[in-house]
Amino acid sequence: MRNAAVWLLAVVAVGSLTAGIAVLAVTAPAEPRPAATDGDPVAVSNGTAGRFAELHATGIAGSNVSVGVVDPTGFDTESDAIAGRVAATRAFGAGPAHGTDEAHGTATAAVVARTAPDADLYLARIDSVDSYRRAVAWLVRADVDVIVAPVSFYGQPGDGTGPVARSATRATRRGAVFVAPAGNLAQSHWSGRYTAEAVENRTVAFAGGSRRSYVRGGTEITVWLSWERDHADEEYTVELYRTNGTDSRLVARSQPYHGDSVPNERIVADVRPGDYYLVVRGPASPTGTRLRLVSPTHDLQHATTRNSVVAPGTARGAVTVGAYNSRVDQLEPFSSHGPTVDGRPGVDVVAPDRQFAAAAPDGFVGSSAAVPYVGGTVALLLDANESLSPRRTERVLERTARDVSEPGLDNGTGHGAVDPVRAVRAARNRTEG
Repeated sequence: MRNAAVWLLAVVAVGSLTAGIAVLAVTAPAEPRPAATDGDPVAVSNGTAGRFAELHATGIAGSNVSVGVVDPTGFDTESDAIAGRVAATRAFGAGPAHGTDEAHGTATAAVVARTAPDADLYLARIDSVDSYRRAVAWLVRADVDVIVAPVSFYGQPGDGTGPVARSATRATRRGAVFVAPAGNLAQSHWSGRYTAEAVENRTVAFAGGSRRSYVRGGTEITVWLSWERDHADEEYTVELYRTNGTDSRLVARSQPYHGDSVPNERIVADVRPGDYYLVVRGPASPTGTRLRLVSPTHDLQHATTRNSVVAPGTARGAVTVGAYNSRVDQLEPFSSHGPTVDGRPGVDVVAPDRQFAAAAPDGFVGSSAAVPYVGGTVALLLDANESLSPRRTERVLERTARDVSEPGLDNGTGHGAVDPVRAVRAARNRTEG
């Protein structure tokens, strides 16, 4: 785990969407990228040689199954990893769907293609909440069986009621299995209520009564502050300060974001190396609303792992996937935790996120890298048993998962690590939908 005692800024690479509403889940961890995996990434997945190859050898390879991939970076459809497997591509918003250097989208599609080589790929590029919703609707109209969405939207409600989560829920009700990342915010998420006990002079107290939360990360900083819809007419703001240990200077103040219908504000700023902290302010009188502060680019000094799952992973009916480091057999320290704000588990299963590092030039790590592993596994389940409904598919994944934490369901690893072979065997034995 990264040292939480040192909150000095270090330059790291950060990627974001053109519209700024969503950031790739893979970009949140500020750890160095792992070395590329030697050999065939399919053969070494899940720490057991030939797990997927074993299934492919039995004729289970995703035949007659379609998988949609929603990604903000686009796809290199001429890449050897996915060439010949793409049934359709579509761009929603700015930028073309095709590209030759679109590492994240191509890597996501490549993992699906390697785990389910006979599946047909439908590829959609997005750049905002609106384009994401249109992309999902397009995939639903195309009657795809599985939707893989390795993206995280910040500033959205944590209870599945926002537009991003609702779009995913609608897709599952139309028959598609929707696979989404839990997010990478375990070390960069805080939530609390605006109560009399927590507020003084309109300023929120973090852990230990501190009114400041120092941040650690790169020189490009993004911060989101959101609150409950029932309090949408109230005003809250987050401020970014630079300090030399004695004096502090206001650097940026959040502004309302108008790209969705959610009460939220954000800061997007370029800063110089130095020491920075956040302050959250609100109305003169306590309101009791739940505040949520997240940064896809920086760790927070006062972070709360609980409730850190992000949309669309908060959606009802989605298969929400956490990031699991199978090399050391433990949950990634940055992988978001449940439950959701409305009390659902939040994380359903976890899957390896480092076994496919070779799929992208700069590595492929985080819960977004774990999502296509599960999406490909789902395609194999539907190949083994085409009658499975989205809910039954999720149950098969959960019941056959390998428990990797405390016995039973838990906030970090859900039901455990996905086991493709056990899941396919169980799917074959099911006759109901």
